[in-house]
Amino acid sequence: MSTKNKILHLPILVEQDEDNVYIVSCPVFKSCHSYGKTIEEALVNIKEVIDMCIDEEKEKVSEINRFVGFREMKVSLKTKVV
Repeated sequence: MSTKNKILHLPILVEQDEDNVYIVSCPVFKSCHSYGKTIEEALVNIKEVIDMCIDEEKEKVSEINRFVGFREMKVSLKTKVV
């Protein structure tokens, strides 16, 4: 019997906090977050968390939405003029 690996293309959000720590998350899975001192470290860490999420939700993995892309939206903040 042979097995075939299915490749998932998952979105990863990368942010940097005030301490220059990289915070990464995969919005496909609930509570799928990690961090690292470098982007590379953060990506290794999120891969481990994603593997755990996939193990927990094996039945639902085939129902994951297809990743299309991200858009950045420009939003104006109103500030008070003194």
